[in-house]
Amino acid sequence: MDYLRTLGSAAVSTLVQKSGMNLPFSLGQKVTQTDGYYSLYDATKRDDGSPVSVFEYDFSTPLKKSIKPFAQNALRKLRATRHPDVLKFVDAVESETTIFIVTERVRPLSAVLPQYSTRNAQEREDWLLWGLHRISVALTFLNDQCVSSHGKICISSIFLSPSGEWKLGGFEVFSNPKDDSSLLYTMGSLLPGSSMWASPEVKKSGWSILKESDPAAADAYALGLLLHGVFNPSHPTPPTAEPPHPPPAPSSRGAIPASLFPHFKKLLNPNPKGRLTAKGFLEIGMAETGFFSNNRLVKVCSGLDNFALGSESEKNLLLRNLKESASSFPPEFASYRVLPSLLSALEFGGASAATILPLVLHFGTNVAPEEYSKVILAPIIKLFASPDRGTRMALLEHLPEYVDKLDKKAVSEKIFPHLQLGFSDTVALIREATVKSIILLAPKLSDRLLNNDLLRLLAKTQMDTEPSIRTNTCILIGRLGPSFGYNTKRKVLVPAFSRALKDTFVHARVAGLMAFMATIECYEVTELASKVIPNMAFTLVDEEKLVRDQAFKALELFVKKLEEYTALMPETAIVNEVENLVGPVPVPATLVNTAAGAAGSLAGWAISTLGKKLATSDMQTPISSVTGVAIDRPTSAPDASSLNSHIGEIAKPSFSTPIQSSLTVPGSRGTSKGKGLQLGANKTPSSVAAGIVAEQMVGEEAARSVTLEGEGNPWASDDLIDVHADDDDWSAFESAPANSLPQKVLTMSSIVPTNDTNPSGFWMSASNTQMSWSSHSIGEASSPQPPASPQSRKLSPVIQRAQSPISRPYSSQSSNPQTPQTEASGWEMNGGWDTEETPSSTPSRAPNKLSSAVMTKEEKALEMTRRKEERKQRIAMLKDQKKIAAKT
Repeated sequence: MDYLRTLGSAAVSTLVQKSGMNLPFSLGQKVTQTDGYYSLYDATKRDDGSPVSVFEYDFSTPLKKSIKPFAQNALRKLRATRHPDVLKFVDAVESETTIFIVTERVRPLSAVLPQYSTRNAQEREDWLLWGLHRISVALTFLNDQCVSSHGKICISSIFLSPSGEWKLGGFEVFSNPKDDSSLLYTMGSLLPGSSMWASPEVKKSGWSILKESDPAAADAYALGLLLHGVFNPSHPTPPTAEPPHPPPAPSSRGAIPASLFPHFKKLLNPNPKGRLTAKGFLEIGMAETGFFSNNRLVKVCSGLDNFALGSESEKNLLLRNLKESASSFPPEFASYRVLPSLLSALEFGGASAATILPLVLHFGTNVAPEEYSKVILAPIIKLFASPDRGTRMALLEHLPEYVDKLDKKAVSEKIFPHLQLGFSDTVALIREATVKSIILLAPKLSDRLLNNDLLRLLAKTQMDTEPSIRTNTCILIGRLGPSFGYNTKRKVLVPAFSRALKDTFVHARVAGLMAFMATIECYEVTELASKVIPNMAFTLVDEEKLVRDQAFKALELFVKKLEEYTALMPETAIVNEVENLVGPVPVPATLVNTAAGAAGSLAGWAISTLGKKLATSDMQTPISSVTGVAIDRPTSAPDASSLNSHIGEIAKPSFSTPIQSSLTVPGSRGTSKGKGLQLGANKTPSSVAAGIVAEQMVGEEAARSVTLEGEGNPWASDDLIDVHADDDDWSAFESAPANSLPQKVLTMSSIVPTNDTNPSGFWMSASNTQMSWSSHSIGEASSPQPPASPQSRKLSPVIQRAQSPISRPYSSQSSNPQTPQTEASGWEMNGGWDTEETPSSTPSRAPNKLSSAVMTKEEKALEMTRRKEERKQRIAMLKDQKKIAAKT
C-alpha cells in the first residue's frame, strides 16, 4: 500500500512538472483517497518547511469533469471561512485540470477511529464526545453566523489536527440559500455518496427543498447519523432514515451514552420543524449537568482557551484537573493542545511556575525527540532569565527531568550565566537548590567554567552561614572530584575537604571524611601519606562519635591503599650504599606493637647495629693497619682508635674535667679532637661528679668482667696489668716498663691516683667515652728505647673516656716519647669535674674538694686502701703464674 502511495505521489509530481506549475509545497506521502474525487497528501511548505496537508482535485479525465464545480466551491468557501473548529486554509494552486488546496496538517477521522476501538470505554467515550462537541460548535457557527448549510456532515468530512481536535472540512456543497450559485440545491444529488446523509425530506422532495427550509435542519439530521456512526461504526444505519421513519429503539442504542440517547433521537426527527438543531444540541450538552460540560476533555479545552482571563481559583482548579487526568489524556491532545497553552501561560506569567512546570514536563514526555528541543526546552531555557524566585525554584527542583536533553552549548551560554546568581541569593533555599543542581549540569559545563568559575563560587558557599549549604558544597566537590583537571585536583580537593573537617557542624565533618574516601583515586599514593592522612588524622579524636567512627574507616581505607602500594616497593632505594656496606643492613629484627617495645627496639637496635658494623670492619684487618691512614670523619667524632677500644660496649658518659692518668703507653697517638656521640656534654659540678665516679667505678668493674667473659678481649689476654713486673709492692707496679705492658681495654675501676704529673694529660669528656690507644699492634717489634726515668716508670692503666680537644698529641714516630706525669693531689684535683684547663709543660693542680655529702675522707681512704690490697694480691698471683711458666 505504501508503495502505491509513493507511486501516486511521484505521478503527481511528474504531472505538475509537465504542466509547468510551480507549487509552493513539496508533496509527500499519499494519505488517502476519498469518494474517488479527491486525494489527501502530506506535504511540506517550501518557504518555511512547515508540515501541511494537500487536497488534490484531479478532473483531467472526462469522467471526473463533473467534480470540477465541487472543487471550485470547496476552494472558495474554505478560503472565506475562518473558525477554530473548521479546517484551516493555507494556500491553493489552481489549473484547468487540477486544484490543490493546502491546509494545516490533518488526518482523516476514518483512519483514527479504529485506533480507539481498543481503548478503555470511558476514554473512548470522552474522546468521541469531545469531538462531537467541536463539530457541534462548528455547525452552530455555519448555520447561525453564516446562515448556510454545510450539506456534507459525515465521517469523511471530519479531520483530526495534530492535537487530536476534530476539524470540519468537506465544503464541496457548502451553500447559502440566498446565493444564486449555490450547488447544494441544484447539484447536491451529483455529489458521490450524498444519499448516505440525506434527510427524510430530501429523499422525499429532493435537495431543492432545503432552499426554503431552515439551513440547520439538514445538517442536524446528518449530525445524528454521524453520532450513531462514530459510537457504533459496525451497526447499520438507523431505520429512521427510511419510511415510515420509526424512532430509534432503545435496543439500537449500542455504545451511545444513556444521557445522550434521548437527544440523539431528537436529532433524527423526520419532521424538520421539530428536529433538534446543532445549536440546541450544543446548548443542552453544555448545560450544568449536560453531557458536554461534564466531559473532562471539553472542560480542559474550555479552561485553556480562557486561562488568561480566568480568576486564580479557576486557574488552580484547571491545573488540579490537569494533574489528576494527565495520564488519561490522548497523547496528541496532551502534546499539542494542552502543552502549548501551558507553555504560553508559563512564559507570560499566567500562573505559578511551580504548578505549571511539572505539568509541562509531564505532558512533554509524549513529544517526539526531534521536536522536544523546540517545543519544550526552548521555553524552559528562557525561564532561567526570570528573576522570579518561584520560577527559579521550580526549574531547579525539576531539573532531573529535562537535563539529559539539554546540550552543552545551551547550558554554558544560556543557563549557567543566570544560574550562578543563585549562589549569592539572599534566600538560603535558593542557594542550596543551586548547589544541588550543579551535579546534574557539571557534565555539560565547559572546562573553563568547571575548573575556574564554578570553583570560585563553591569556595564561597563552603563558608556559607547555613550548615546544610556548607555540607552540600563539600559533598558536591567530592562528587565532582574525578571530573576536575589534573592540576585542579591537587590544588583544590585537600584544602576544601580539610576546611570541611574543621567545620562546627557534625555532618559537615562527616561529609569531609566521606569526600576524602570518595576521591581516593584522585590522589597520588604519596599524597595520601603526605597530605591526606596528616590533614584528617585529628578527626580520630573528634568530640562526636559519628565523626570518629567515620575517621577510622577513612584511615583504614587509606592505610590499605598504602599497604598495597608499598608491597610492590623495593626494600631500599639506596642501592650503592647498601652494596658498599660490609656487615648486614641495620634493620630491626621484628616489628613492635607497643610503645614500650618500640622504645626498647629504638635503643638496642641502633647501638647494637653500630657495634656490629664496626667490629666487622675492624676485625678483618690488624690494628696496625690504621697507622698513617687519614679517616674522613667529622671533627666532632672520636677517632678510630677510640672506637676500637670498646667495640660492642655501651659506654657510660663521663665529664669534661681533665683527669691525670697514672699510665701512658709509649708511642701512643694523640688524643681525639672532637666530642662525637655527645649524650650529655654539659659540665657537671664537682660535688656531684665525685659521687657519680664512685658509682661508675663499681659498675664498670662488673661490666669489664662481663665483657671479658662474654665477648672476649680483642688483644687475646685476660690480664689488665703488667705480668713482667718483678716487685711486689704498689710502687713497683706503678713504675712497670711501658713497652712490656699489653694494651688492654680498661674500666674506670683501674684508675689509681699517683703523685706524678702528666704534662699531656688524658681528658675526660662526656662527648667521648672510648679509649684512644697507640697505633702499634700487639706483639709488634719496637725499636729499643732508653731506660725510662723513675717518674716515667710510674704507670697506671687508665681508660681514656674522652680526650680534651686541646690535649698535646704524641708522635707515633718518636723514638723517645714523653711520659705523662700524674698529679700528687690524686682525687682532689683543682677545678673539679666540670673545669677544662689547657695543659702546660709543668701543670699544677689544686686539690679537688669533694662534697662530704657524697663521700667523706675516711670513706675515700678506706676505699683506696681496699683497692690497693686487691691489686697487690692480683700482682702476687700473676707473679706466681709467671714463675711456673718460666720453669716449664
